[in-house]
Amino acid sequence: MPGFRNFALVAIAFGSVWLFANCGGGGGSPTADGGQNPATISVQRVFSGMPAFSQPVAMLQSPGDDSRWFVLEQAGKVRKFSNVSSASAAADFLDITGRVTSGGETGLLGMAFHPHFPADPRVYISYTQTDSTLGLVSRISEFSSPDAGATLDSGSEQIILTVQQPESNHNGGNIAFGPDGFLYIGFGDGGGGNDQHGTTGNGQLLTTLLGKILRIDIDGPAPYGIPATNPFSGHALCGANGSGPASCPEIFAFGFRNPWRWSFDRQNGELWVGDVGQSAMEEIDRVTRGGNYGWRCFEGTLATGMTCGTTAGFLAPVAAYGRSVGATVIGGYVYRGSAIPALAGRYVFGDFVTGRIFQIASSAQPTVTVSGGLSTGLGISAFAQDRNGELYVVSYSGQLYRISG
Repeated sequence: MPGFRNFALVAIAFGSVWLFANCGGGGGSPTADGGQNPATISVQRVFSGMPAFSQPVAMLQSPGDDSRWFVLEQAGKVRKFSNVSSASAAADFLDITGRVTSGGETGLLGMAFHPHFPADPRVYISYTQTDSTLGLVSRISEFSSPDAGATLDSGSEQIILTVQQPESNHNGGNIAFGPDGFLYIGFGDGGGGNDQHGTTGNGQLLTTLLGKILRIDIDGPAPYGIPATNPFSGHALCGANGSGPASCPEIFAFGFRNPWRWSFDRQNGELWVGDVGQSAMEEIDRVTRGGNYGWRCFEGTLATGMTCGTTAGFLAPVAAYGRSVGATVIGGYVYRGSAIPALAGRYVFGDFVTGRIFQIASSAQPTVTVSGGLSTGLGISAFAQDRNGELYVVSYSGQLYRISG
């Protein structure tokens, strides 16, 4: 499954978590996380009449439309269904299973609707593929809807950006449009362990797109434009294979290990990233333009001792936790709904391996040490947010849940 540290952990996780993820959400109250006075929450199964999805990794709604949900299945399908409690069937929105390399941490990993969809029929898809020349690559591609948003035409693909992947893990893969209208893209460090590609690791290497959050302008000149305020705008594009001769202009922020799931605060536009750790700590970062978030010099707040270039200017995580709490962070959302007033303005996130859900104040200053959390028994692969700001949980075993008070 995407987003995890290594395949051995995936096997362990499936042995200890996935087997009981079908048991339902579980309730109960979280314990205090870093003295942040958490709200009491629970998770409740929703859309229980739906057949289980196949290894779902994301769930979202299209702009301005709360009548449907879209669920990404890792093997290469985007499924759609009506947003009613009695929903009992899903249909294909897009099927590209024939071109997706899937398994472990590879697959169909992200999707972003154009902000004006369906008036603008473009949708962006993030997936991995085995290229006959480059080997395993991550692709960001544009697809179009030929029928006013009912489906996407699989034959309409226009490849926007390609990144060569030296290993099969740490692909990141989340994509989303920011409040500025630009497309943001997250990639891991290229995989393996300890970011061993290059003398200082890809996370700190500015001539590669690996280990970065990117920002591009899909309305710019083909294949994409670079926002003028990107840290390295003006340099040659790196999107043909993921590297270039100078600092890549696509880079928005760097120093990440595997930014699997992240989101924007719909109220103030802040970017919150869950960065999956190596062997000691998981971290949550509040990301700003040009920021360096430390990997491979730091894992969470711990210095790794690995050669990584200069150690100045790193930005500490907003929150971190160790192996007694969890082992694979799943980034979530700042809650901006109305159903749980005590949760308002708090950032909600989780852990795949332990199935715990955590919350911290969105105003938290580095670094909250996370503990406790709500135990759910779910293999949490992603969170989702509806048009009203309410939050949902995607279980990798195929079921969907809503966070309730």
